[in-house]
Amino acid sequence: MALEEPSGLDLELLAASFREDLGDVNAFVEGLAAKLEELLPTRVRVDRKRTGFRGPKVVERIEFDAGDRRLELRYDGRSVETRNSRLSGGIVLKSDTVTVDAWLEALGQAVADEAQRSAATRQALERLLLQ
Repeated sequence: MALEEPSGLDLELLAASFREDLGDVNAFVEGLAAKLEELLPTRVRVDRKRTGFRGPKVVERIEFDAGDRRLELRYDGRSVETRNSRLSGGIVLKSDTVTVDAWLEALGQAVADEAQRSAATRQALERLLLQ
């Protein structure tokens, strides 16, 4: 049974959309960054760094501030570290390392909450889920 927000948004479908490339960590991180940049271009920060002198830029960090929480993913090219932090006035008060699944669940909830407040985010989310 899918969890649904009052607006009809299926949180399990959203989480599955974020997890779809989890088997290939690099594809997962790059795909997640692209999705979040499309959904929340002004709320998500993606840091990329070049691999080698002429290599492609790869995602190093994804950061999303969701009210009093910051969701952060760091990728070193081999492994992923995910953190949930409590904020006050933009200052991190407490930061916890969490599993990728717990982080994706928190991310899905935060994106769903944002979609309820913003019609543009809701439309972008609907496009993402219909792809």
